Amino acid sequence: MPLHWTIDSRLQIFVATCDGTVDLAEVNVMLDAVVGANGLGYRKLFDGMNGNTQMSALDMLSIGVRIRALQDGYREHGPLAIVVPDDKYALMARLLGILAAARRPMRVFKDVKAARKWLDSPGIRASPPAFDRRGALPA
Repeated sequence: MPLHWTIDSRLQIFVATCDGTVDLAEVNVMLDAVVGANGLGYRKLFDGMNGNTQMSALDMLSIGVRIRALQDGYREHGPLAIVVPDDKYALMARLLGILAAARRPMRVFKDVKAARKWLDSPGIRASPPAFDRRGALPA
């Protein structure tokens, strides 16, 4: 399986790494895992540096629709760092636009170490979600 992830509830971080050609089914399994682990509020690192896909535009759209539904259905989203090479940025552009719609810190990187450093920085670790678990704005 070319998509691997770890969910660390103690550190509240989700790390996904692509290593090969990723398909729609694998992305859906990954999304199921993060939702099942109640990890939407965790910091997230998606490392796509060694990944590729042959997904169609419709497949990418279905991922975007699912992510948008998760963003609408859950108010708490943790910071997100996405690592992609320049040649994959255009492929990810629409999906990145959907991801950016959630109120949370998000950055795109070209280097995994820089992305992890950003996610581990005190300001990002302490960044409160836009809403609490009940859907209310924090006091």
